Amino acid sequence: MALNYIWIAFFLIAFVVALIKLVFFGDVEAFKLLVDGIFSSSKSSVMDIALPLVGAMAFWLGILNVGEKAGAINFLSRIVGPFFSRLFPDVPKKHPAVGQMLMNFSANLLGLDNAATPLGLKAMNTLQELNPDKESASNAQIMFLVLHTSGLQMLPVTIIAQRAILNAKDPADIFLPCVIATYVATVVGLLVVAVKQRINLFDRVIISWLGGVTAFITLVVWYFTTHLTKTEIGTVSKVVSNFLLFVIPVAFIIGGLVKKINVFDVFVEGAKSGFETSVKIIPYLVAMLVGISVFRSCGALDYMNEGLRWVCTKASLDTRFVDAMPVAYMKPLSGSGSKAMMIDVMKHFGPDSFAGRLGSIFNGSADTTFYIVALYFGTVGIKRSRYAIPAGLIADAAGIVAAIFIAYLFFG
Repeated sequence: MALNYIWIAFFLIAFVVALIKLVFFGDVEAFKLLVDGIFSSSKSSVMDIALPLVGAMAFWLGILNVGEKAGAINFLSRIVGPFFSRLFPDVPKKHPAVGQMLMNFSANLLGLDNAATPLGLKAMNTLQELNPDKESASNAQIMFLVLHTSGLQMLPVTIIAQRAILNAKDPADIFLPCVIATYVATVVGLLVVAVKQRINLFDRVIISWLGGVTAFITLVVWYFTTHLTKTEIGTVSKVVSNFLLFVIPVAFIIGGLVKKINVFDVFVEGAKSGFETSVKIIPYLVAMLVGISVFRSCGALDYMNEGLRWVCTKASLDTRFVDAMPVAYMKPLSGSGSKAMMIDVMKHFGPDSFAGRLGSIFNGSADTTFYIVALYFGTVGIKRSRYAIPAGLIADAAGIVAAIFIAYLFFG
């Protein structure tokens, strides 16, 4: 229901803003920009997102099917079972959804976007099988989605690469701030949903796992920042990500050989669902991306930014962070939009400017909440997202606030 009101608001706000521009300021191009945005975003949502996703979906769902038949998913489920049984009490122990969710989280953690989406969609479909009310998101689906939208990521390879393309002096200098900001968003998202679902956060297993993950992230960050140069951080991040992206299918294939299954046939069986899933998400992608497009094209984001700058000026606050805020506004709405905003900020102010660095941290601090809600819930036919969007936005806000504080701490 929340997504319904938000989507309607995009169009109503865009119409009102464009009408004011036309009537009071004589801007005869106001409505043309909105119409152009509708056609371009409708086309890109299908041609640039849904159709290219078919190949990735087919491959990774095929590989995941091999992994399931080889027993890899059950193996992962046994490892994380005690922790996930606390966070997802409605999911039976050793259920395939546990391993699928772990695969999705692992792909996100390593910055493997192409793998994370099909793995996440597979996990959401499996959770839907356990959902007693097929049109309303279950507690498990909300927890999974919020943890996913918080975007926990250890290796922000694409951000570092984009900074290098724009000739940043130290492209990887945002590595540590990105890790800290996204971890804050993830922990806040987990806490919000856990409190709402009355999950015992003082359970020994939950404390042990959260403490262990925190220690691991701290250790990795410490090693990267004390033993590697800025250039080496970017190189290691890229190599590790691509290495693991290839190791996963190879490990599943070897597991299939050991189990003596027909790996090729099992892969094809899983890959067939890739096309079906990609086609199913097209209406949801078109709806969300068109709504975002008209909201952006009308200039509402620019007005929000100028309003924030005015408030900060009146409060005698430093306004440098405001220059990067368009990236933060766009991040919950559109991944490609936030990336475009990040590039625009770096081009305008410079990749090594405060705004350029903060824009990069914003882009790595969380994931695209509205897009993911529409994509993941739309795929399984969920119409009532309950508190998934508010919880996801709270996590996003935590990541944004953390990014601002960390940017001032690291870059002054």
